[in-house]
Amino acid sequence: MTNQEIAKILYEISAYLEMQDVAFKPRAYEKVAEVVESLSEPLTSIHSKGGIKAIQDVPGVGISIAETIEELIKTGHSKHYEELKKNTPVDLANLIRVEGLGPKKIKALYNKLGVRNLKDLEKSAKAGKIRKLAGFGPKSEENILKGLDFLSRSSGRFTLGAALPLVRETEDRLRGLKGVKKAQVAGSIRRWKETVGDVDILVVSDKAELVMDYFINMPEVGRVLAHGKTKSAITLKNGLDVDLRVLPPESYGSALAYFTGSKAHNVALRQIAINKGYKLNEYGLFKGERQIAGKTEEEIYKKLGLDYVEPELRELTGEVEAAQEHILPNLIKRSDLRGDLQVQTNWTDGEKSIKEMASAAMKSGLEYIVITDHTKRLAMTNGLDERRIVQQMKEIDKVNAGLKAKGLKFTILKGSECDILKDGTMDLSDSTLSKLDVVGASVHSHFNLPREDQTKRIQKAISNPSVDILFHPTGRLIQRREAYAVDMGAIIDSAKKTKTVLEIDAFPDRLDLKDEYIRQCVEVGVKMSIDSDAHTDSHFSVLEYGVAQARRGWAKRSDIINAWPVSKMLKFLK
Repeated sequence: MTNQEIAKILYEISAYLEMQDVAFKPRAYEKVAEVVESLSEPLTSIHSKGGIKAIQDVPGVGISIAETIEELIKTGHSKHYEELKKNTPVDLANLIRVEGLGPKKIKALYNKLGVRNLKDLEKSAKAGKIRKLAGFGPKSEENILKGLDFLSRSSGRFTLGAALPLVRETEDRLRGLKGVKKAQVAGSIRRWKETVGDVDILVVSDKAELVMDYFINMPEVGRVLAHGKTKSAITLKNGLDVDLRVLPPESYGSALAYFTGSKAHNVALRQIAINKGYKLNEYGLFKGERQIAGKTEEEIYKKLGLDYVEPELRELTGEVEAAQEHILPNLIKRSDLRGDLQVQTNWTDGEKSIKEMASAAMKSGLEYIVITDHTKRLAMTNGLDERRIVQQMKEIDKVNAGLKAKGLKFTILKGSECDILKDGTMDLSDSTLSKLDVVGASVHSHFNLPREDQTKRIQKAISNPSVDILFHPTGRLIQRREAYAVDMGAIIDSAKKTKTVLEIDAFPDRLDLKDEYIRQCVEVGVKMSIDSDAHTDSHFSVLEYGVAQARRGWAKRSDIINAWPVSKMLKFLK
């Protein structure tokens, strides 16, 4: 089983246990699921090297969860999971995606109305039955219908975070096959789109049949759609469609450009080719019958008189003209990041200590982090009040002193992910916030305020002289929760006036800001940060998603404050 498949089952076990009012265990399973999703190494590999003891070394994994994971690895099944499903036989994976439906509400809908799946849920909501249940009401019923409509619009696509790890694993295995010279994923996943419909993988090999046979017999394959000598198509067990093509070396670059897209970008390139008397297709760039380019993407762009366009920019949003005029931006890279300005610890809902998060950040190549645990309003996370945040500041001083004593050039900064209250004031006193190095402000409640009220609420918060950054500015969760209604143009204008940084939250189910808002920030000079929103030591790996999102918005290193040295970054803040 893949890490994503194991994580999905752990999430569902957490939800089933919550339905039964089991204490502590639901959160334990949920935390481990989060860790498993972000692991760079497959759990199957970890287990093969060290057995159940190696599984227990994964953060948060105790013996019972380790036994569940081992059973999944060995058999593909879990008796504990199957028993929980039998008690409440519902389509939990889809029902829980409806905004506002937690495990206990799903159980109530099953017990009272026999709701087992999305179809049952929609039928009951449209019949007005849900509003009559205790704990629901007309507003809940209305929100369920809105949530169902949102899901129907996003169905058939996978989040980038769900698709990319498995695709990379497949890509690496194909590269390792005898006779394979190149293997590269193309399509929207190469452009780092937020969601992926299907996947194209291109291979150069002199053993095409061997590659095809391996591909259709991979353990992740749920269904073989086509099996040919140079092209095959499969559906993975998770529902993702993947096409594989074996190409001759002379066509590899042109095919990579063609299958990477976007369609609109490709149309523009073909028109430029026509204007120059050429013909461009997936097989190459031709002058008459003679191929003049196609081995690499770079030579195609050069022959067309263009600078090379990075895949993230290929959306026909001005990149072709910029390539013609040689004014494409020098996009930010993952190696440019020097700090992470949103990091949670076990002082609230994080998994690891301040010291452990600092150690993990150093290993990931960072020079500084900001500890930004939640504040008191978020009681479910054990949020910090004024007294506890002062205690945490002293702990940060202690850990910094220990790092300095060891000669380590790494800085832990004092910060907060401070809740924005309904009226736009902050959850901690101004006197407390003023003592911190970096203050992030977040919306975690009242998502359904009218657009004008939500906008004014956030504008008031970022006008606070202690608030430096607006974290995950629109509150969206991709395919799970729509952004709250807010005038982002007005927020960007206010951020410019108040010198407030807007965050690009790198977690794959957020990627908030959207690329179009990042582009607006770049154009008007609003600075941004790319943060992991890390809740455990493995989460720093998601920074690459945030960097890709920034690149899609045309951001350069100069646009991202945590790509700067810590002293320069701090001087920029309010």
